[in-house]
Amino acid sequence: MTAEYLSVVERLGGDDFLAQTLGRSFKVARGEAASLAGLMSWDDLNAILTNHRFEPPRFRLATNGEQLPAHTYSRPITTRRSTVWHRLQPSELHRRLAEGATLVLDAVDELHPSIGALVGQLERRLRTGMQANLYASWTGIEGFGVHWDDHDVVVVQLDGAKRWRIYGPTRTVPMHRDVDTPEPPPEEPVADLVLTAGDVLCLPQGWWHAVAASEGEHSLHVTCGLQSTTGADLITWLSEMLRAHEAVRADIPRFAAAEEQRAFLDTIGKLLAAELESNDLIARFSSARDATERARLAPSLPYITAAPPDADLQVRLVTTRPALAAAPDGTVRLTAGGEEWTFAAKAEPMLALLADGEPHRLADLAQAAGITLAQAAGVVTELVDGQAAAIGGAR
Repeated sequence: MTAEYLSVVERLGGDDFLAQTLGRSFKVARGEAASLAGLMSWDDLNAILTNHRFEPPRFRLATNGEQLPAHTYSRPITTRRSTVWHRLQPSELHRRLAEGATLVLDAVDELHPSIGALVGQLERRLRTGMQANLYASWTGIEGFGVHWDDHDVVVVQLDGAKRWRIYGPTRTVPMHRDVDTPEPPPEEPVADLVLTAGDVLCLPQGWWHAVAASEGEHSLHVTCGLQSTTGADLITWLSEMLRAHEAVRADIPRFAAAEEQRAFLDTIGKLLAAELESNDLIARFSSARDATERARLAPSLPYITAAPPDADLQVRLVTTRPALAAAPDGTVRLTAGGEEWTFAAKAEPMLALLADGEPHRLADLAQAAGITLAQAAGVVTELVDGQAAAIGGAR
């Protein structure tokens, strides 16, 4: 496995891309297939389908915008405990794919370590949650027709070639829960391009597009969907934060005189205006979003009680956007996964090392902080109990 695939944002343009292109226009970064060596292969996909039991819509086949019934490529199996699951029938699966169906596997980042690492790096760089879905197709038949997504996507072409026809938006940043639907797309695309192995595409929310394997060549790609962070989210966060004020907690004076109602609204308006005029409002909102990000599932078996003081113990954080800050009282505070911990200041170098999300030996963590293995293990135990860290190097 190489490290080149971890610099997807830099390939797209780095800080300039984030400031000028992300969410505004599409961008393609051409690359070599070798840059994705070890990310994910057809053998990896075969192994996942062999070793997991999936039900629609987690795993599905689609063609022309329609999901195929599971019984067309799988058979129900009843266990001795009378539960039923659908076992893939490879010959039927192959037949449906040869007829033009697209194979879709949602949340593949939870199933494959390298895709999980890719998503983790993107989450750190883009400061938002993500989910990676895998798509495989073999024909020029479109799996989903011309459609749009309610979030930005970063597409990584893993193997083969995929044709993308991009039409642009007909409603600016449409939402999943919106007040209107976009107008139909124009007849002619604004871009008609082919991604080959190693290429990366970023496509904004709401942009109409159609995708199919190119010229009969098989295609394997992963689409990383960004969690949107909208003005509606900011307003929701403000409503929660402003509950510290009595006027916000108070019942609306629905039956009071008009003058009292006006006074109530003026008070609320002043509170909102003061926050909206604050230059650091977006920074504080972003920090709050980082602090409450969802931790990734990662048990620490066999360590079900406490982390042992084992020098070779592998430890990693399972949140991608932790916040580490010195407190006025001389302690250090770590915020991650919706939880906050306060440690002695000497633990700061150990926590800073863990913040990169990579596995670290307990001995290295203890050495960085100048503490004993037992003390380092105590810190790790607290983080594991809080579901912010995991023991073990596997992702």
